[in-house]
Amino acid sequence: MNKTLSIGLAGFSFTIEEHAYIKLSDYLNALRSSLDASEADEVMHDIEIRMVEIFRDSLGKREVINDTDVEKVIAQIGTPEKIEEQEEAYFSEKNTTKNNNSGANYTDKKQLFRDPEKQKIAGVCAGLAQYVGMDITAMRAIWLGIFVLGIFTAAISSSLIGLLYVILWVVLPKAETAADFLKMQGKPMNFDNLKNESNKLVQFANESTQRVGEIYTENKPYINNAGSGIWNVFKYIVGGFFVLMAVGSIIGVFVLFGLFGMDTDFPGANQIRFYMDDNGLDKVLAAIMVIGSLIPAILFSLLSIKIFSPKTKLRNIGWVIGGLFLLLIGLGTYFGLSMAKKNLIYKGSKEDTENVAINTTSDTIYVDVKQIAIPQNFKAYDDDIYSDKRSVYEEDYISVEVTRKPDVKTPYLIIKKEGNGYNYPIQLTVPVEVVDNKVILPNYVKYPYEHRFRDYRVNYELVVPQKAVVIPVKKDRIDFDGDLDGDGINDDDQDRDENHHGVRIEKNKITVNGSSIEYNSDDQDSIIINGKKVPNNQAKKVIDSVASDIKKINKDVDIKIKDGKNEISIQTK
Repeated sequence: MNKTLSIGLAGFSFTIEEHAYIKLSDYLNALRSSLDASEADEVMHDIEIRMVEIFRDSLGKREVINDTDVEKVIAQIGTPEKIEEQEEAYFSEKNTTKNNNSGANYTDKKQLFRDPEKQKIAGVCAGLAQYVGMDITAMRAIWLGIFVLGIFTAAISSSLIGLLYVILWVVLPKAETAADFLKMQGKPMNFDNLKNESNKLVQFANESTQRVGEIYTENKPYINNAGSGIWNVFKYIVGGFFVLMAVGSIIGVFVLFGLFGMDTDFPGANQIRFYMDDNGLDKVLAAIMVIGSLIPAILFSLLSIKIFSPKTKLRNIGWVIGGLFLLLIGLGTYFGLSMAKKNLIYKGSKEDTENVAINTTSDTIYVDVKQIAIPQNFKAYDDDIYSDKRSVYEEDYISVEVTRKPDVKTPYLIIKKEGNGYNYPIQLTVPVEVVDNKVILPNYVKYPYEHRFRDYRVNYELVVPQKAVVIPVKKDRIDFDGDLDGDGINDDDQDRDENHHGVRIEKNKITVNGSSIEYNSDDQDSIIINGKKVPNNQAKKVIDSVASDIKKINKDVDIKIKDGKNEISIQTK
């Protein structure tokens, strides 16, 4: 059983036997002592990276480094004594040693990397040239030639060449350490080679930094001017945007103040006053909108000033904005709670009906509109609402449904009143008048001011005998639904049919340009065409002729006789 230690090598953690650790530590110290102080850190870092690679290869599934592993590292990198001998031989027989080393440098297997030292774009061509032993310029010429050739020939795709280059750029690792450069060149990774490559990397980094510094110094005035110009353009664009926003917000403040801060006839403001004129809620809402526009106006103005005049100092502006923001929150909370209190009390829906008898022996009922007189002291809120803060007159857009019942001998009117608030009585006044056979419906209804949130609605149903006729006196003021003239057809449908280019559809009957087709349920073996009974088999020719006329008038109507079912089918597409 051997004692083990945990060590860190080039940022990687390993477990090593104590005896192997002593040997490795002595070896590293000996290597460091053989180096100049200026290059020791860089070279030793690259050597440690190479050691990590060797240890990982030799360990396999083992977890502890032993003496054998350390000896393997020393054998591959070299002992300090052998390094001194190589240096002496280098200085005494420089050319011979150089030639001998040159022959031995490229005996190891090469690995493909991107070469950052000789790169023009990403170092792909430089790395490939190192790997295949080709001149870098020749490699670049080959790639460029194939790319240009692909532009003029269909056999080669320039896009594919470009994509291949990008893929190699992404896939190939970049040579960063001395060990990477040695692998790229196929040189043995011993101490001497690692030292030389490390020095080259340091020199390359220093030269690159120095060159960048020189370029920056030479072009500093132009860079500063360009940067200043770009910043000025950006500053003016952003500043101009903030100025426009500030001006728009300030205009909005004045507009809102003008609309809600004084007695104007602006429709939206009038409606707000009608619903919120008590307890000053309309003033609270106006203040919320004004402050809500004032805060962004101040913020955008402040940002504009800071952009165009950074040295300008605005004292206590933060306190002002904070105070306005808190005031906005307070007013918004008060307004929201007040409105919720008014609306939440009305839950559900309430409906009342009232039957008004029409005592007449006439079979004709006239429906007219009554002009309600509104007192002069009532204030107008828009064109359809008047109020004196105690009562409200609201315009009613009259809608009447006409219903015919065979068992009804005397007509009557049903007044349907609806409003929010199931548990609150309906307090809606609808002054309907009945004079003989004439029904007069009001154009305005009346209710208490405190009920303005109940959304009152009025609908009428006129129930008449089967043969009665309903005649609207002012048809444009009343919306009728149902059969007014007793012909069994809804007048709304009839109006649409009459506007349908000569096509009129009635119950069991259709008329096309004066030609009629009827069906009698008591006679299932025939239909009536233009008042004449025609058997089913003969009717098809007539139907085809009529259908052809309809097609010319309206392409969306289809008429057919269903065999075996004794019925006419009229289908709209």
